[in-house]
Amino acid sequence: MGILLLGFMAIGVALVYRVMRDSPPPAIAAEVAVPEGAEILSALNTDGTIQVTFSAGGATMLNIYDAGTGELVRSVTIGTD
Repeated sequence: MGILLLGFMAIGVALVYRVMRDSPPPAIAAEVAVPEGAEILSALNTDGTIQVTFSAGGATMLNIYDAGTGELVRSVTIGTD
C-alpha cells in the first residue's frame, strides 16, 4: 500500500514540475526610442518597466517605457544644466 501511494506522489510531483518549467519567459521590448543626439546616462529593467535616464538639450530626463511593448509611459525632467 505504501509503495502505491509513493508512486502516485511521484507522478503528481512530475506533473507539477513539467507544468511549471514549461511556462514561457515574459516578453521584453527589443528597443525603445530616445531623442536624437541624447546621451544615455543609465538604463534599468525593473517591475515591468524600462527606465532610461538621458541628457538632451541641456536637460536631464527620465523616460519610463512599458517593458512588454516599448511604449513611452511617462517622461520626467530631473534637472537642467
